[in-house]
Amino acid sequence: MTSDWQARRATPARPGEPLAIVGLAELDPDGLDDVVVDVARFGIPPMQARSMNRMQLLMLEAARLCLADAGHPERPLPAERTDVVTGLCFALDRQHANAVRIELPRYAREVERAARAAGATPDRAARAAAELRERLAPRLGGSPHDRVGEMASTIPARIAAAFKLRGRTLAVESAEATSFVALAHAVDQLRAEASDAVLVLAGQRRESPFVAEALAAKGRFGPGGGRASAGAGGAERAPGSGAAPRPGETSDHPVVEGVGAVLLKRLSTAVRDGDRVYATVLDCTLRHDPRPGTFRHSHSVALRQEAAADSLRAAGAEPDTVQYVVCAGSSVPREAAAEREALARLHAGRAPGAVVLGTGDGRAFAHAGLASVSRVARGLREGRYPGPPVGDAEPVEVPFRRARAGEAWVARPGAPRRAVVHGSSLTGTFCHLVLEEHRGPGPAGPRARSRSGPRAVPVAVVGLGGRFAGAPDAAGFWRVVGSGRTRIGPVPDHVLDRDLYHCPGSLSLTHSYTDQGGHVPVPADPPDDLAVLPLRYAAMDGAQRLALDVAAELFAGRRAPTGRGVVAVGTTLGLTKERRAHTDLFLAGLEDTVAALPALDGLSALRKKKLLERLRERTGDSAAEPSPALLDGCLASGVAALLANEYGLGAVPLAVEAACASSLAALDVAVGALRSGTADFAVAGGVELACTTRDMVLCSALGLLSHSRNAPFDAAADGFTPGDGCGLFLLKRYEDARRDGDTVHGVIRAVGASNDAKSLIAPDVAGQVRAMQRAFAQVDFEPCTVDYLEAHGTGTKVGDRVEIAAAARLYAGGPRAGALRIGSAKSFFGHTFAAAGSAGLLRTLLALRAGTLPPNTLLRTLNPALGLAAIPAEIATRAEPWPRPPGRPRRAAVSSFGTGGINYHVLVEEDQTRHARHEKGSGPR
Repeated sequence: MTSDWQARRATPARPGEPLAIVGLAELDPDGLDDVVVDVARFGIPPMQARSMNRMQLLMLEAARLCLADAGHPERPLPAERTDVVTGLCFALDRQHANAVRIELPRYAREVERAARAAGATPDRAARAAAELRERLAPRLGGSPHDRVGEMASTIPARIAAAFKLRGRTLAVESAEATSFVALAHAVDQLRAEASDAVLVLAGQRRESPFVAEALAAKGRFGPGGGRASAGAGGAERAPGSGAAPRPGETSDHPVVEGVGAVLLKRLSTAVRDGDRVYATVLDCTLRHDPRPGTFRHSHSVALRQEAAADSLRAAGAEPDTVQYVVCAGSSVPREAAAEREALARLHAGRAPGAVVLGTGDGRAFAHAGLASVSRVARGLREGRYPGPPVGDAEPVEVPFRRARAGEAWVARPGAPRRAVVHGSSLTGTFCHLVLEEHRGPGPAGPRARSRSGPRAVPVAVVGLGGRFAGAPDAAGFWRVVGSGRTRIGPVPDHVLDRDLYHCPGSLSLTHSYTDQGGHVPVPADPPDDLAVLPLRYAAMDGAQRLALDVAAELFAGRRAPTGRGVVAVGTTLGLTKERRAHTDLFLAGLEDTVAALPALDGLSALRKKKLLERLRERTGDSAAEPSPALLDGCLASGVAALLANEYGLGAVPLAVEAACASSLAALDVAVGALRSGTADFAVAGGVELACTTRDMVLCSALGLLSHSRNAPFDAAADGFTPGDGCGLFLLKRYEDARRDGDTVHGVIRAVGASNDAKSLIAPDVAGQVRAMQRAFAQVDFEPCTVDYLEAHGTGTKVGDRVEIAAAARLYAGGPRAGALRIGSAKSFFGHTFAAAGSAGLLRTLLALRAGTLPPNTLLRTLNPALGLAAIPAEIATRAEPWPRPPGRPRRAAVSSFGTGGINYHVLVEEDQTRHARHEKGSGPR
């Protein structure tokens, strides 16, 4: 390590510089179904439009309105460095519809069997199954683009493509804290000068009545709540579905709808650009109260008060300068009481009525924080308190009062108007955001960016763990790599019912043409060091169980890290457990449809009753009462929350989706929090179980899968093979790790990110190069000093060729001592989707530690069109020694690219101080 960067500190480039809100948009929550979006305006082909989830259309419109509100395209917008971050909670309508569509053949088969058992002839039973499929087909749709159209991360990518924004694009989820987490990430990126503008969007819809049931089991349903049957997608709007009340009709539904957007810049940039500033964000503080067991809101008054006090201190504001406080919590009585008591303590001693109390609505989940921030920002700009808050008739305690309708917001003499928004989540997170009106020009003028800013602060990997096909832990992972033998093979029958779903050589919407995958069994029991009740463990999603097991490896033999942290896990927003629960509700609602099928007209009422009873027995009875743990298994951020809560980490949990780059996007979020000083430690990584019938069918429909096995860089490469897996990493600032005597497995020197802003599917050389350039802009070494590139290596001829061409643009320059070695973990374990980047990073860190360049497998004939000689580069099929170059550490890069033009590039190097003590490294012991 060079001494110049060891001395750097994680302080912002301009500590505490306010962030300016320069654009706002809120769609009418009572009319989300009525919003008409002109897809042609956004350059969306009709075929893709039919596969898009409704939230994608709504957020595109909100983005358009927000950018227009900020004066775009007439006013300056730094498109090259504008990020798009979306906040979403729960699965989306197209995810539900696709899950139902793919499950339907199985259900139709059970209808046929039940009909035969009830006395129908084989011909009539088969006709009944066919009639059911035909009747439901128009409701469920179906297109080759369904996999891309359903994804949460396609939303920010689509927005980036529509408006040619080439910064980061990612989707996040943290229950009711979702939009606070998105805003906090934006604050970190802007203050670190990693971005020049961030478009933050958050949205919540009632996509499935299952969510209402799961919330009811947690006590989050008011009077009049009840059970509804599910529609295919957009569930609570389907005719005859038992639709829940619409916004404005009643207030007892546990989910409130809404979609909004804000555009943020550094205040200095906004002033320089002549932007209208609604308000400035002085601080966004997040804290977590870890409590094992079922997810529930924390009732800690002390921790709430501490978070609020810390936030005001970071903003440079005293409590007595705050005039308006918004409580955007859950409205659950005990939690709301704790929220108000904490704020009352913070403002104790102030005169009666000195603080106006507003109330947001935590039932808006992903949209809760952003909705309140937007209302307050408008109020600060207009000089009026926001309109009558929810529950404004409730009595309030001293020093609070309610605002009168249309009341002017009078500033204190010589001081700006100031407000705070306070929120919380059922996973245990507290949120506190400080807003202030903008008076006068403020700081202005362009500033030179410096490589010695916070983005250059090195981050140490002090712990790692992983589980992939044939590899129960990190040591097993390295043994598999060293063996040179792939672990891809036929998936088990319970993963893919070959009679129903496997059709080799066929490209269809209902079958997979391959049965190959890198399967990992879902753990049957929790780790030995955790006391998890069987009922709760049974309610967990498979990805949550797998991550818990890997976390046990990560924390084995060490004390849980202390201080403030973040747990950022790359995963899909919309877990299998939720999709399965919605599908069960939908199928349970088909009994009347089945009984009315013309093919069954010859059956008596008694025989039809027996048919339905048998069908219920075979497909499961959805009438069982849900448990309070049911929702926990459906939250994507539940993966991270389980890690934080069960291991007692004071770390804010969030899920990150950036398609196949999700793991490295989560790493980027974690590194940003460490470098900004908002976190003292972080857990980052990714998890996904991609070997499912649903994923294999959807990916086959678009022709993405290999007909044989994943073979990156081979002349016969024809697609990827899905794989299951999870990789997790424990991170600290390098100096802190050295101080604490931690073993350092490797050092993260830089994370570069970009979006192609071009095609959602086709890879783009320029976009990948942009991510690489942004990574190297953060470090003090050249590409020619990087020895190894862990490539994305999807295994398509076009994808491989584009990736090598992009690498050549950067890595071919300068005097290279030897050929750049290139490899990919996918040939061993398959493409693990959200966990792919964690597999690549794990392989790279273990290679650095062992001093061994890892091999590739399944490579029979190297693709001659790759142009490796231009770098020069080599793709090895055998493990080779990795000698340490004179005067510098071993260095490597890890790439991960995702659908939607999402690109991440990470620069890693070994810890030289470790090798000063141990001249020879080894693999994990």
